[in-house]
Amino acid sequence: MFDCGSASVRPDPVGGLLPLSEEKGFDKSSPNGEGVARRSVENGFMLSRRSAEHGFTLVELMVVIVIIGLLATIVAINVIPATDTARVEKAKADIATIEQALEQYRLDNMTYPSATDGLQALLNPPASLAQPQRYRRGGYIKKLPNDPWGRPYAYAIPGRKGAFDISSLGADGQPGGDSENADIYSSEL
Repeated sequence: MFDCGSASVRPDPVGGLLPLSEEKGFDKSSPNGEGVARRSVENGFMLSRRSAEHGFTLVELMVVIVIIGLLATIVAINVIPATDTARVEKAKADIATIEQALEQYRLDNMTYPSATDGLQALLNPPASLAQPQRYRRGGYIKKLPNDPWGRPYAYAIPGRKGAFDISSLGADGQPGGDSENADIYSSEL
């Protein structure tokens, strides 16, 4: 026990000094002369000072784990649908880019690529080209993208509602479906 003027203090287990108190629950009459905190029962509750040596209880740890789990679930519920929507929008943007390249091809070569030549005709001049000198050097697109699910876009001439169709079968890779599994056609954009 240390004496600081009129106030008596004792060492704190975590490194500071605590004032000795005359309040209920504190006993100054220990054998070594230092005050010893004793536990007291008030209204049926045990009062004690948690020392720095004690850890967290299992219940406290479980509560924290449950809270973290709930937060992770909320984040997952909000992020996963946004990813699916972003993939559909990416497919639509890719299809629009390929459509523009096909239109440039048609303006230069007076026709769209044949079904046999397919979208590869946008990268390299096809052998069936009537006037190869009209083909743009470097092609009409730098790289043919795959759809966001890793499959190549399909090219059909004639299209369902127009001169051609560029399509993706969506997330499931099967004809039909809805939401992220729905087929995406250039003629429907």
